[in-house]
Amino acid sequence: MNDETIINLGIGAAALITGLAVYAVRRLGRRRMAAIPVVVTTIGLLVMSFLFWYTHRPLPTSIETSVFSGITYRREILDGPIVVHILQVDLDAPNIRFMVTPKQAVGNYVLSAKTTSQFLAEYQLQVAFNADYFDPWRDYGIFNYYPHVGDGVNVRGISVSQGDIYTAGYAPPENTKTLYLTEDNRASFELPDNPIFNAVSGNMMLVVNGEKTPIETSNDYLTGKHPRTAVALDVNQQTLIVILVDGRQPNYSEGVTIPELQALMIANGGYNALNLDGGGSVTLAVEGENGKPIVLNSPIHNRIPGRERPIANHLGIFALPVGG
Repeated sequence: MNDETIINLGIGAAALITGLAVYAVRRLGRRRMAAIPVVVTTIGLLVMSFLFWYTHRPLPTSIETSVFSGITYRREILDGPIVVHILQVDLDAPNIRFMVTPKQAVGNYVLSAKTTSQFLAEYQLQVAFNADYFDPWRDYGIFNYYPHVGDGVNVRGISVSQGDIYTAGYAPPENTKTLYLTEDNRASFELPDNPIFNAVSGNMMLVVNGEKTPIETSNDYLTGKHPRTAVALDVNQQTLIVILVDGRQPNYSEGVTIPELQALMIANGGYNALNLDGGGSVTLAVEGENGKPIVLNSPIHNRIPGRERPIANHLGIFALPVGG
């Protein structure tokens, strides 16, 4: 844990204890003020327990498995520590189908925010992960953030769901790139000849023809360590590669820089790769044996490990069970 994080957590804990103590004084009155030290001590112990858990979470193990027919999942624990999640989807596998979050207007917004797990469960998908950047958005803690589930949001780039091109996005073309998918699962980062059936967008190409794209070294978003999501195609455009990296979780997974993400993509066969929304949006969910969503990574919405963020759109996959 870095000094800034410790200071922020300490200030937050102190503010919480102070606020609750003041509240107790007002509610209990002078005769019952003797109870305040007990309240403060209890709260302090709870805060200390949370901070200990926050900085001493056990690391998961590295695994590799076929989660569905045509889809493999690998989790790697790298030095740092850094927890990396890698999906490989065989685009030629039978019964693989894609779905982007469909339009669901809320007022003047084209989409209704929902978590990745909610998207997966609602449409009975087998795999889903976060996709495009969106607005409005803010995160000032658990009592002041937007969007909540059901709030209206717009995505920045082109979004297509099951043939419905429901928004061209509002970001300038030079600030957005798109993954296009045709109905027969031909994938490309260039506009295809066949009709677009699904599409999600991001903000920049990470890898083009097997080479890292140059970045601005003065941009902290690019050079700082953050949670990340990226999608790529192999050199033959037959495999969709998805990499998610957990981050902002001290002693568990700090996240990666864009150059580190580029290196991860190339090392895992990404010949062309697109950067998707990151930060607290990073979430990978799969359908469990009971049909309910299982989150494979550790999201970090509101700086709370394991808490999912309601977001604008997602890319989902329908697939058969292994051997199906």
